[in-house]
Amino acid sequence: MNITFLGAAGGEVTGSSYLVETRKSRVLIDCGMFQSGSGTSSKNRPNAFGFARKLDAVLLTHAHLDHTGRLPLLPQTGYKGPIFATPATIDLTGLILRDSAKIQAQDIERENRKRQRAGKDPAQPLYTQEQTEEVLSLLRPIPYHQKVDVAAGITAFFAEAGHMLGSSSIQLDLENDGTKRTVIFSGDLGPKGAPILKDYEPFKEADVVLLESTYGDREHRAFRDTVVEFFEIVKEAVKSKGKILVPTFAVGRAQLLTMLMAYAFRNQILPPFPVYLDSPMAIEAWNIYRGHTDLFDEEMSKFLREGSVQHDLATFKASRTADESKAINEVPGPCLIMAGAGMCTAGRILHHFKQNLWKPENHVLIVGYQAKGSLGRMLVEGVNKVKIFGEEVAVRARVHTLGGFSAHAGQTDLLHWFKPLSGCHPKVILTHGETAPRAALAAKIAQLHGIQSLLPSLNEVAEL
Repeated sequence: MNITFLGAAGGEVTGSSYLVETRKSRVLIDCGMFQSGSGTSSKNRPNAFGFARKLDAVLLTHAHLDHTGRLPLLPQTGYKGPIFATPATIDLTGLILRDSAKIQAQDIERENRKRQRAGKDPAQPLYTQEQTEEVLSLLRPIPYHQKVDVAAGITAFFAEAGHMLGSSSIQLDLENDGTKRTVIFSGDLGPKGAPILKDYEPFKEADVVLLESTYGDREHRAFRDTVVEFFEIVKEAVKSKGKILVPTFAVGRAQLLTMLMAYAFRNQILPPFPVYLDSPMAIEAWNIYRGHTDLFDEEMSKFLREGSVQHDLATFKASRTADESKAINEVPGPCLIMAGAGMCTAGRILHHFKQNLWKPENHVLIVGYQAKGSLGRMLVEGVNKVKIFGEEVAVRARVHTLGGFSAHAGQTDLLHWFKPLSGCHPKVILTHGETAPRAALAAKIAQLHGIQSLLPSLNEVAEL
């Protein structure tokens, strides 16, 4: 029994994908897109999945692109089997992959105009809308807390991970020539106590544990303290009539921030002012959230019962079209603008940055993880100027990093999730983290539990 690390390894955070093999079966856990680092384009190409024709099943921990973004490559390389996920993950995966295919089509169209002028052959997208629909037809729902046979000798069990709507940690029970092993994939874990979603669920027994380490070397500020800081920044911007630009992940962060503004307006913490959700994808995600209110935590359910969110958000405006997005440029401050992409790698936030980064009365709120090399990471690191659409733009707006809004668990929560498993002294494999965070979490696990963790490289194979 082996695991091959096809992504989120060797200090890489994105591209999550793990191939589990026994004598009888082959199962893939996640099939994410690489979104940063060297050789990103080549790593995302279909040649990485020469084994796809021999796969028996694919399982998804959650819908984020760095866990699902290479799925449409599988049918291209021969896979026609089931892809198992929770119902909410299935809904969100459809939303995210269709958006990815749309963005690729737009990017390729622009690229090919340049290539045509240069006399070069046209480039091709990683996948098309048709190929996306083909892979979405393979998705099959698995509810939480139900053991399901997914391949010969392999049973899967999905538990709440608290990271995004429908997110899961997955337990695989493997049987191979009379030998049995239990392997747990943490997926991406959310912080305890964050609103809207329920907290992650722990496990107690395993032979092998794959644990994410995105924030393995640090703690996030307490959520309630972060909310207070968020409101103070917004108050300052309102007072100076500035614009507040928030690069926002369309699924998760957009819904969280919208509900915080509803809370602030309902409780008169902030005076009502224009709030824009400039993301068709985030708007669609809200509709999916409304279809899975059973996954909300009690605090969110209580908030919905006790008042009218529609009334709270009377100044809220959803921008679907490009013209509606452009019109925001003419709106005077104060206003709050949420737009994708969350890592500032593409999308409407770049247009808002181009129009507003150079104005000192404005504010930028970084509310999620920014990968190495991304524009968002550059802003976090305090650069004085950036290039947007080939034009140099000065950074005079104030940049604030609010790590307490992260959808990832910090070091303490990662260790808290692992602690119930430590008694059975499992083999620990740390993935989905840059080099320093992964090493720091390994050191902490060794110190607390006497367990030496494996830190795999990309394409490394580990025996179970």
